Amino acid sequence: MINLLVATHNQNKLKEIKKILKSFEDVNAMNYEDLSITPPIIVEDGKTFRQNSIKKAVTMSKFFKGLVIADDSGLEVDALQGKPGVRSARFARKKATDKENNEKLLKLVDTVPEQDRTARFVCNLAIAKNGHLLDTFEGVVTGSIISKPRGKSGFGYDPLFIPKGKDKTFAEITQARKNAISHRSLALKKLKKSFSKFV
Repeated sequence: MINLLVATHNQNKLKEIKKILKSFEDVNAMNYEDLSITPPIIVEDGKTFRQNSIKKAVTMSKFFKGLVIADDSGLEVDALQGKPGVRSARFARKKATDKENNEKLLKLVDTVPEQDRTARFVCNLAIAKNGHLLDTFEGVVTGSIISKPRGKSGFGYDPLFIPKGKDKTFAEITQARKNAISHRSLALKKLKKSFSKFV
């Protein structure tokens, strides 16, 4: 059995990733609560999702005997020049709630015509071991931003985002369906194809 640490404090993200990891063979997905140490505070000060995911994975791999994965993900809105981007989780303020971030986003796109509210969810996933980066994988889902939240599932900006070619937001579909098409699942599927070379 391969021990794999999912380096995140975000419980929604952790739950989503661990469900997807169930499709990996002989992998014991672990989280911070399984560690005998308190994980260090990692400041996500990178300018890109990739930089942040690498920093988290490499840092935690120095404290864990096994493979470590970490992702950094968020929403990029074209009309806002790619914002909220790497600041997606703290768009409204530091330690902002999902509701606060969604409200700020809606205010900023309020005057933007519906056809110009194109956006994408981006996830960059890094895998590391013993303080060294092994590889990174990216998943992207394009879509658009609607005028008011819809759906009770998901988290983050899910109630505002409709994937291209669909008619429901990420918050209106089941977790299983989201896990089949989300940016995070796409990155993890790429990891799965290459996973054997890291063990």
